[in-house]
Amino acid sequence: MKFLFEILKLYSVSGDESKLSEFILHYINQRKNFWKVLPVIFSGEDFHDCILLKFGEPRTAVFAHIDTIGFMSRYNNQLICVGGPEIIDGTTLLGKDSFGEIYCKLKGDENDISHDFPRGLDPGTRLSFAQNIRLDEKFIQAAYLDNRLGVYAAIKLCETITDGWVVFSTYEENGGGSMPFLLKFIQDTSPIKQALIADITWITEGVQFHKGVVISIRDKFIPRKKFIDRVISLAIDSGIPFQLEVEGYGGSDGREVQFSPYAIDWCFIGAAEENVHTPDEKVSLADLEAMLNIYPYLMERL
Repeated sequence: MKFLFEILKLYSVSGDESKLSEFILHYINQRKNFWKVLPVIFSGEDFHDCILLKFGEPRTAVFAHIDTIGFMSRYNNQLICVGGPEIIDGTTLLGKDSFGEIYCKLKGDENDISHDFPRGLDPGTRLSFAQNIRLDEKFIQAAYLDNRLGVYAAIKLCETITDGWVVFSTYEENGGGSMPFLLKFIQDTSPIKQALIADITWITEGVQFHKGVVISIRDKFIPRKKFIDRVISLAIDSGIPFQLEVEGYGGSDGREVQFSPYAIDWCFIGAAEENVHTPDEKVSLADLEAMLNIYPYLMERL
């Protein structure tokens, strides 16, 4: 899990993903010759901070967003949310502006958010939760498991995949933005009919720890039943533990797939977490293992 621990320590609030993107790309270039199939890599300024890997002859793409929620400085010590972080008074925040490193506390509530740093911050400075990774026999707990675990699952998939796209997207936590040009590039280069969204969902009354990876039948958006039924049938055949999710809210890069001009089926598949969008996100290691196992199985058969 060394790769996971390293990316958990890198900050990438939506719109500021370049450092994490550079780290992932460096890791790919170090490891790609040991993978089952050598991918074609697409990255650089034409793709902003996104990375696309094309393996063999793709039928399906896996999308994992690399950005996180966070905060942005405004004026007079004011903060604005980036995405939907939980506002917990006293939470430690980290960042950096033109004057140096920033270490401060979050103050206020959802109606009035500020920081207690002893000087003003450059307007537009991004702040992230201070990281504290905890690991025991049953759980991993840290900030930004959403969506570092999705990135981890996507990287692990690269070791064995023979045909497919593995795509690292940006902006997801703040309403999307990179998916339209990524989907157009994919469809112009080596088109697909199916997409899997490697992301993290929530523990609810119907989704519990240690019951397996979550296959989402719907969130706010509803993918095509015919495709979801196929994914569920394959999951049953695999013997990998999984549970089904039905929600009326929430979203992911799957929304961008559904709203695109392309006829691409999609399904959200990921582990569930407690303490969503806080510094203390918590995921079952058994559920993470199921997530890591189901992606190679599905990509070989879809």
